[in-house]
Amino acid sequence: MTTTAMTAGALAAPARPRLTRWLLRLHRPALSVWTALVLAAAALLLLLHGPLTDAAAEGWRQYNHCAFNASCTYDQKAILRYKDWYNYATLTVCALPFLVAAWAGGALIGGELESGTARLAWAQSSTPVRWLTVRLAVPAVAVTVGAGLLAWLHQLAWSAGRGRIDTASPWYDLFTFHANGPTIVALTLAGLAAGALAGLLLRRTLPALGLALLLTGAVCVATQALLPHLWPALGRTGPGYFYSPSGSWQVSGREIADQYHVTYHPYSHFWPLQLTTTALVLAMTALLTLACFLVLRRLTGKAAPR
Repeated sequence: MTTTAMTAGALAAPARPRLTRWLLRLHRPALSVWTALVLAAAALLLLLHGPLTDAAAEGWRQYNHCAFNASCTYDQKAILRYKDWYNYATLTVCALPFLVAAWAGGALIGGELESGTARLAWAQSSTPVRWLTVRLAVPAVAVTVGAGLLAWLHQLAWSAGRGRIDTASPWYDLFTFHANGPTIVALTLAGLAAGALAGLLLRRTLPALGLALLLTGAVCVATQALLPHLWPALGRTGPGYFYSPSGSWQVSGREIADQYHVTYHPYSHFWPLQLTTTALVLAMTALLTLACFLVLRRLTGKAAPR
């Protein structure tokens, strides 16, 4: 091998690691904010799993013991404190797809294309395809780890209050369901892909941010509309009007002659619904990712890495 060829090979070899280092340095503030957000939410969920749930459960025990005794007291503040902080934690976890989408559309892709940083990378050390691959793969790792940790801790916190706190959110509550399992990880990855697509389409920070939020919202709406039908629901029929069994999610109810029929998902359907919904969202994420590369190909005319 000639000296010239060896020198060219040495210069080309570190291109891939350099792209990752450049990405991490360029978006270090976003990584710091993401880490701080995950740690703060994790700390709150650990408090919910322990002292906040225990105090609220004791408050409900006192309340139920009091019955109709007007002079009896119970720890109402602990009950309300649990409810407030549970809602804050759950909404924070469920906001992750939109936060990631806004960043991906506005800064990661749209901002780099608007400022010319992307074209500088293409000219110096990378093809557009490799550039986009790194900008999707590296954040996807951080998103999966962070959202996965919070989903696990949320499941622990919710389970700690199940059956102990009378006003605890049911498993089928919209926000609780998604925060309690891998669907929130899949939705956050979908937000990343939606944001990248918005950035490639508009190539301007603020418009791309807005479109990223709209695309992510559309994914969430479609997911929620299909969710009840992703696993076979149970049904029961009886005279007059009645509800589904306690603790189950009633999907529909209709009157047939003198009978009333309801369809529902019991709690045992939680994980089947979680896994089928996750698969659905990951499929939509794959389509959004494919669309990103197709738009990039149209934008640059360079489909294959060097």
